[in-house]
Amino acid sequence: MKKINLAILVLVLIASYSCKEVKKEIKEVSKELEFETNEVDIETINISMEPKSNSDVKGEVTFTEENNMVKMIATFSGLSEGEHAIHLHEKADCSSADGKSSGGHWNPTKEPHGKWGAEEGYHKGDIGNFKADADGNATVEFSSEQWCLSCEDENKNILGKAVIIHQGQDDFTSQPSGNAGARISCSAIIK
Repeated sequence: MKKINLAILVLVLIASYSCKEVKKEIKEVSKELEFETNEVDIETINISMEPKSNSDVKGEVTFTEENNMVKMIATFSGLSEGEHAIHLHEKADCSSADGKSSGGHWNPTKEPHGKWGAEEGYHKGDIGNFKADADGNATVEFSSEQWCLSCEDENKNILGKAVIIHQGQDDFTSQPSGNAGARISCSAIIK
């Protein structure tokens, strides 16, 4: 009888130990799953630029939102060598031959036109100037916490806007748009 009780006790201890190990493993897996579900969502939008105003300017633009920061990486070809302005415009409409269907600069906070970050004010679409090389190619990188992709804050949400490349450079002072010249490439920012 003592042997049976001892055997039962040993089995109970083994089962209890095994259950503790299983519970421990379940807790570890749960923590891993919780960590994975708390990871930051990354949203990406890719758009293709189309020529406007009888230009040959094409390109690709990628917007990526991560940790409340939107990063824009753009590559262009077909440009004339030198400085060109890039802006976000208020409408995702590139239907007109001159790109003017995209409206004016995106300016939800009703600021004067200016260089990004200027104390005097700037539009949320005033990205600035970039330089094309002798072959007409350029890459632009820009990041901002003042933008978002598909959030509910209309002062930050860039969905439904357009990317515009201008023939000339932005002078950062002329109102309302920096006197950057013709719109030579356009793309709507849509999913």
